[in-house]
Amino acid sequence: MSIFEMLFKTEKQMAKRKSTNLVKVKNQVSFLERYLRGTNKTLSIAQAQANYGIEKLTARISELRAAGLNVKTITNTSGNTAYKISARDLNGSRAKMFN
Repeated sequence: MSIFEMLFKTEKQMAKRKSTNLVKVKNQVSFLERYLRGTNKTLSIAQAQANYGIEKLTARISELRAAGLNVKTITNTSGNTAYKISARDLNGSRAKMFN
């Protein structure tokens, strides 16, 4: 096998791996709580759609706010709206709400 064939094969495998991230998350609210709460990570609408299949991120964020989580809206470096969640909820608890 030549070097070109090996490089082509690894590129093909990498492209295949990237497509596995596009699996739709089944319980989106619990996923968002685990992914964002207390981790200092942010998530924009475009990232949620492309990576996790979450089509209506603003609706899911509204559900998290209604449940009492402290959700912050920020503008990321590309100028898009992104969301992050602090570790403590509005009552000061760090307990998980969605399992």
